[in-house]
Amino acid sequence: MAAVLILFLAASSAPSPIYAIYQQQWQFTAWVLTVVFALYVFGLLGSLLVVGALSDHLGRRPVLAAAIGLEVVALGLFLVADDVLVLSLARVLQGVATGAATTTLSATLVDLEPSRGRAGVVTSVAPLTGLAAGALGSGVLVEFGPAPTRLVYALLLGAMVLAAVVVAVIPETSPRRPGALASLRPRVAMPAYLRADLVPVVPAMIAGWALAGMYLSLGPSVAAELLGLDNRLIGGVVVTLLTGTGALAVALLRTRPATSLLAPSSATLGLGTLISLAGMAGDLVWLAAAGTVVAGLGFGASVLATFGTFARVARPHERSAIFALANIFGYLGNSVPAMLGGIAVTALGLRTATVIYAAAIAVITFAAFVLRLNQVRAQRRAVLVPCG
Repeated sequence: MAAVLILFLAASSAPSPIYAIYQQQWQFTAWVLTVVFALYVFGLLGSLLVVGALSDHLGRRPVLAAAIGLEVVALGLFLVADDVLVLSLARVLQGVATGAATTTLSATLVDLEPSRGRAGVVTSVAPLTGLAAGALGSGVLVEFGPAPTRLVYALLLGAMVLAAVVVAVIPETSPRRPGALASLRPRVAMPAYLRADLVPVVPAMIAGWALAGMYLSLGPSVAAELLGLDNRLIGGVVVTLLTGTGALAVALLRTRPATSLLAPSSATLGLGTLISLAGMAGDLVWLAAAGTVVAGLGFGASVLATFGTFARVARPHERSAIFALANIFGYLGNSVPAMLGGIAVTALGLRTATVIYAAAIAVITFAAFVLRLNQVRAQRRAVLVPCG
């Protein structure tokens, strides 16, 4: 199940190194590029809102099978895409498929590991691993393989067929329950018992995924235009430096309590973002790369802290719905800032827009850091107050 989750996220990041080719062939602006990127996230968010809790009622396997089928259709559209409209449709369908798959797979992993120890780690590291593998693998195929806008999708299509076989043979982990139609009604309310835990979590999620959105959409353009790295493989490497380092951070910190990571992860993410910004401002590739690695460590620790918190507090009958809520927070941060960044690039230029974007992320991480420190202080005061 972890491998299938990695596959879905790898497919979602595979277009990143190819966007520059599409932009060159079809002559569209940076704003259109980020809109195409954001369409995937909007499809994903719609899927989370509508079918995020469906597997709690129909069972995990039927929802996973439908998600894989829709992903196959999306990859087929990528294979034949010859304009922005077809590309956009493929991204929307891919987003819908990924939204249905990620919440269901996350809930399945928790079902398979009821103590919820490893499940939080896996649901944190698998998406980052998938994003890194998809971007890097796509970059290699684009730079060195034939048919740069086709080959990666053909390979992913074959992998999805194998995923369908895996889903067909796994045991069902969630019994059918009534209320499937009612669960399709979009709901974004946060359960009351979650609110206190999530005060510092939400800005940390938004900041981390906003940074990932910038790297996945505009990262290759920044590397090429601001740092002079005009190589298709570099587009994949840029994404991998952030997400791959993030996956490594999750693996290294997997035994740490999620709550202990919230403050340091926010600080590290903000620091790395500022270092990367300094590297871009000074045309220093090594400094920008070092900052990306530092930000990646903070990003991974943040994902572990945030998704680990959701895994820890989720009640069994609400797991799928709560993971849908977690992904909504993350992907809103992933899409809306990236689209605004694309507009800013078109209006202000790439360098100015990048500076503003990075500065905003640093401010949000600082807010998350302060909120977590205040939360810890409040908890300590509550413990120290004598009873009676």
